[in-house]
Amino acid sequence: MTALLVFSVTFLSIAPAALAAAADGEGWYGETTDVVITNAMFGVILFFPAAILLLSLIQWRLEKRKHARMDAAKRRAASADPRGGW
Repeated sequence: MTALLVFSVTFLSIAPAALAAAADGEGWYGETTDVVITNAMFGVILFFPAAILLLSLIQWRLEKRKHARMDAAKRRAASADPRGGW
């Protein structure tokens, strides 16, 4: 636990200097302008509703399959031969 704490503190204290050293602190994408930030945030705005829609559709489909299995089990139980055996 102590080693993890020392590693984390060391890494977090060195990381900002390492990232700012390249290209006068410009970063890997290039110069950050208002247009770049606006486009990135429009991407974020589009991503979250799309992710929610996709995950909701997946959940809806899985729930539909679950209910179909439950209904089939009820039908099998209702039509089972009460005598059992061979």
